[in-house]
Amino acid sequence: VDPVRVECRLAAGEVSCPSCPDGKLAGWGFARCRPVVGMAEPVRPRRSRCRSCLVTHVLLPVTLLLRRAYLADLIWAALVAKAAGAGHRAIGARFGVPVGTVRGWLRVIGGRAEVVRNWFVAIAVAAGVDVSIPKATRSRCADVAAAVGAATAALAARFGDGSVVGGVTAPAVAVACSGARLLSPGWPAVPGPGRCNTNCP
Repeated sequence: VDPVRVECRLAAGEVSCPSCPDGKLAGWGFARCRPVVGMAEPVRPRRSRCRSCLVTHVLLPVTLLLRRAYLADLIWAALVAKAAGAGHRAIGARFGVPVGTVRGWLRVIGGRAEVVRNWFVAIAVAAGVDVSIPKATRSRCADVAAAVGAATAALAARFGDGSVVGGVTAPAVAVACSGARLLSPGWPAVPGPGRCNTNCP
């Protein structure tokens, strides 16, 4: 992630606001500095503000997930290890992460695995040509890992491995395509059948 490039795009109004359709983001200071396990230096993400709706947003690099104190590569490695059959205790010991933290990551992914799998398969189909859809297995983590792998392959084929977007890796695709919300509550938002606003007649 190139901070100079981010600054140039913010100054030129090239970053769209996720809250409103026509808004463009501009620089608006920085979020608080925070340590991230797996990074040598603390991270101080750029804060931005929409020029139209005036809502502020924190711009996270594709190396970080929202509200997680661990590098996305480390979280992804834990998911891949679980997909390969390792338990949460072995994963925690291997990567030096508390067992409860690993169990939490895996519980979140396991609880929404089918929806997340479908999300990334849809991205693979939209970005790729003649995409081979990974078959569902009995392992929820393996299904998610395979779907993200398919999306990664499709995006790398479309944009190239060293293009403008930089190296296309599975952890970066998982972060970017989820808006850094892979482990956040309510992602992906899928309206259920029969849900409606009952406050209005």
